[in-house]
Amino acid sequence: MISRRTRGFCAAVALLVVVAAVPTFFVDGILNGTPVMNGSARGTALTMFALALPVLAVGLVTSTRGSVRGRAALIGALGYLTYNATLLVYATPFNELFLAYVALLGLSLWSLVSALLDPLPLLVPGSRLPVRGIAAFILTVVALNAFAWLRFVVPDLGEDPPGFLDGTGLTTNPIYVQDLAVWLPALAIVAVLLWQRRPAGVFLAGAGLFFWMIEAIGVAVDQWFGHQADPASDVATLAGVVLFVVLAAATLVPLVLWLRAVPSRADEERQS
Repeated sequence: MISRRTRGFCAAVALLVVVAAVPTFFVDGILNGTPVMNGSARGTALTMFALALPVLAVGLVTSTRGSVRGRAALIGALGYLTYNATLLVYATPFNELFLAYVALLGLSLWSLVSALLDPLPLLVPGSRLPVRGIAAFILTVVALNAFAWLRFVVPDLGEDPPGFLDGTGLTTNPIYVQDLAVWLPALAIVAVLLWQRRPAGVFLAGAGLFFWMIEAIGVAVDQWFGHQADPASDVATLAGVVLFVVLAAATLVPLVLWLRAVPSRADEERQS
């Protein structure tokens, strides 16, 4: 069961998603970046309140009752909101919602930390869970994702400005920074723990798959809105929509296997 501290943080995050994301999507004139980036930001905001917020709410209610699956969904949703609140802060030109974006980033991050500090469910992998198959899937996606970003970054080292920023209005790419410095290494560690059949790895793999599922859907949505805003831009394309729909479908397979294999409830003990 999650702590009262985490429940309070998550309730505040839910409120801030409404305050920050709803006007970002619906109110004209708030976003003042390039058309393609404005469209992408609107797609991200839509995913925040239409998908991540319901997953967060269901995860909060069910994990309060002791659900392991709900706890994983809660952490996955918080990971998604932390990731994308960072993009609202650093990839969206300064506007009247800046403080709401900062508050959402701060509370999402500390809610995630709080949820991870609560005793994690003790899960022993059973025969129904393809531990190494799921671990291999996570490591494969991590490697391909890192290669994809480095393929853009390395050739442009020393270029001013680098070509991968064309049409974005940005001075650097916070997606590359986040993925290469934080999220991809974190998921790689989780995959290794899962491969080793560590209880923490078994649980966190489910949370990571929830995060990736929401993120893949979110990127498909923001690619769609970005392309509609500026069809000539290479920043958001229909090919990008298709790619991330395929990734979401691929992620659904190990996620369903994980959901079917883990118990609905488990003894909660702090992992050493």
